[in-house]
Amino acid sequence: MGSLNVRSVVIFLNILVLLSSCENDIKEVEKVSSAKAPILVDKSFGVEVIYSDSAVVKAKLLTPEVLNYKTINPYLEMTKGVTIIFYDEDHRENGRVTSDYAIRKENQMIVEFRKNVVVSNIKGDGLRSDEVIWDEAKGRFFSNKTVEVSFANGSKFNADGFWSDQDLYPFNFYQARGNINVPENEGF
Repeated sequence: MGSLNVRSVVIFLNILVLLSSCENDIKEVEKVSSAKAPILVDKSFGVEVIYSDSAVVKAKLLTPEVLNYKTINPYLEMTKGVTIIFYDEDHRENGRVTSDYAIRKENQMIVEFRKNVVVSNIKGDGLRSDEVIWDEAKGRFFSNKTVEVSFANGSKFNADGFWSDQDLYPFNFYQARGNINVPENEGF
């Protein structure tokens, strides 16, 4: 029976050694699994992107640099400014958006323009804001930030936000205040 007790002690000690080594392995596994995977980023310079529908050019994006983040929710970041030019069906420019910074969220099909955003249409109407969102899927621009608006007829005012269709006309404003020029033949 003595050999059975020694054998039991040896087995018990082996199990303890295995368990203690497993504990270290588990800690190592947790350490490795908690480390974040590196984010893959492609950088492109002098970028021009053409947006088209049924072989008809609808818009052109121009930027000096694009960072393309390849994550679960991929996005493009334009940190050195961006210009998007919109075209009508006859390939004439009918609107433009410029900003110092933009981010395009690929899955949502949304572009967020930030810092010195200027939106203008072919009529000469335009607005400035710190942020404007372009919802590509809905074909709509909007902002809930203050906008400074100026029209070709000289009217100028501020508003607490706006929305417009992608052709940038008409603009629809929230809480507008300022001076509006109304020609005499179009009076109230």
